[in-house]
Amino acid sequence: MFKRLPLLLLIAGSAHAADVAEILKKADSFRMPGGATQIETLVQTFKDGRPDREKRYTVLARPDGKSLVLFRSPGEAGQKVLMSGDDFWMLMPGSARPIRITPLQKLLGDAATGDIATMTWSGDYAGTVGRDVDIDGVPCVELDLAALRKGQSYQRVVLHVAKADYRPVHADLYAASNRKLKEARYELGQVGFRTIVQRMTLTDAVQTARHTVVTTISSTPRPLADALFNPMTLNRGDVAP
Repeated sequence: MFKRLPLLLLIAGSAHAADVAEILKKADSFRMPGGATQIETLVQTFKDGRPDREKRYTVLARPDGKSLVLFRSPGEAGQKVLMSGDDFWMLMPGSARPIRITPLQKLLGDAATGDIATMTWSGDYAGTVGRDVDIDGVPCVELDLAALRKGQSYQRVVLHVAKADYRPVHADLYAASNRKLKEARYELGQVGFRTIVQRMTLTDAVQTARHTVVTTISSTPRPLADALFNPMTLNRGDVAP
């Protein structure tokens, strides 16, 4: 009996991990379309509930973990951020070569490059199913997730997904030191013909009087060639129509 216990625990643990992986795939389906996509994004900051600043971005994203962020606001046009796996590069206008940056480099308010460019949990995180919890009146399941790679924006995520359909509702986002960095809330909306996470609200864990809202304005399928995601050719002309 006791000799078989570790094997039984291993089997149970593997099944649990499979459940988490499946839940994360379903949660991701509300965030990232199935194919290559051009996403128009608005980022706004608020102070004490009042609008403060806003910026616009075009995100060219593929399901293989590669994305290119094009800055659209006055004074920033020509800046680009490339994400390929764990690697992030930024290109400034007039520069011949991009520089490496971290996914936590700020864009505006609490929105960082990783928040805009990284859109999936499945494949990047593993963890366990925890308690049932009510979030803003929505019955949810709590997932405690650990990053599988050091390059992830957040090394730990406590994610709450709706029990009904596993859509993301809320997340606490942590650094490698297990210090809570941000809180995220997700709101669904109709974008084109799909119901997706249209709005993500980020709140700093300390400065709670300020919050940042990331809104998806449009999401359009578009073929995206490998050449767009080469850091050595980022200094070529604009790549969005």
